[in-house]
Amino acid sequence: MAGRIKVGLVGIGNCFSGLIQGIEYYRKNPTQEVTGIIHDKLAGYGIHDIDFVCGFDVGENKVGKPLHEAIYAYPNMVDWIPKDELPKTDAKIYESPILDGVGLWVENRIKPVENPKSVEEITEEVKKVIKDTGVEIIVSYLPVGSDKVTEYWAQICLDTNTAFVNCIPSFIASDPEWAKKFEEKNIPCIGDDIKGQVGATIVHRTLAKLCNDRGTKIEKTYQINVGGNTDFLNMKEQDRLVSKKISKTESVQSQLDERLDDDQIYVGPSDFIPFLGNTKLMFMRIEGRQWANIPYNMEVRLEVDDKANSAGIVIDAIRLAKIALDRGVGGPIKPASAYLMKHPIEQTSDVKAKAACEQFVADE
Repeated sequence: MAGRIKVGLVGIGNCFSGLIQGIEYYRKNPTQEVTGIIHDKLAGYGIHDIDFVCGFDVGENKVGKPLHEAIYAYPNMVDWIPKDELPKTDAKIYESPILDGVGLWVENRIKPVENPKSVEEITEEVKKVIKDTGVEIIVSYLPVGSDKVTEYWAQICLDTNTAFVNCIPSFIASDPEWAKKFEEKNIPCIGDDIKGQVGATIVHRTLAKLCNDRGTKIEKTYQINVGGNTDFLNMKEQDRLVSKKISKTESVQSQLDERLDDDQIYVGPSDFIPFLGNTKLMFMRIEGRQWANIPYNMEVRLEVDDKANSAGIVIDAIRLAKIALDRGVGGPIKPASAYLMKHPIEQTSDVKAKAACEQFVADE
């Protein structure tokens, strides 16, 4: 046995609810093949070797609650496993500083703790919880646009020698200054901005690379996304979308031999449609030219459960971070970041990134 992996969670929303309920789904159905991950075992670690030992949030209906209750609390929507069938856990949810973590559009859905503690008080408690619970890896799934809170948790990881997996487009693992801090302390970090298993951006970049590799000239492209959960409601606030659009756009641009002009490419979240719930719809178009300058175009419509799409990727990121910890490898874990994240510190093709990931796992 490779042992257990102790994980702390930041931002107890739909993504973590889907991750935890998905693990329980496979526990209840042991004959069911685990789909959407690199391998059932990574250096000996399986999906059931992860212990979620604590969580951090700002919602008054989550802070102070056990994790198995908090993942069902409003406005979370994931209900793959009935609440009364999820195993109870001693893990609790503790207070996180708000800073820029609650956007204007979600204020009426996320009611922060009344009379919050000072950042200094919270920091002291956070460090004690990490120590007492033995957290090895912090996984952050904060709302898009939470740049200050993301930096707060990155610093917490540096201060407590804890690995960091950053699932949102606030740049830490891909930022040279933060990357250097993690390198100097020899602490692993994986980021930034999680790719879905078969998500909007991974499909877009794959088809863009196909067109590029087949010798066509791409002239313009767009990707439009809509959904109905809190993530999409939060992203109605345009000021919170700057890094998200950079992350998604660069993920596609990185697959092209020639960059498209800024006004010839649009990749980004577009609107919130409440009745869609956790369903995400993507509409993509590529226009270009082939032999003899003859035009072509393609359009794709993708419909996915947004949380199922990310959970299998996160569970790989956790295990790869643990492998790095076991081997004393610090700084941005480049193969894992390139394969699992939209905005790694070094972009490469997904085929090469997966091969590098496999090699990273194999190289003991």
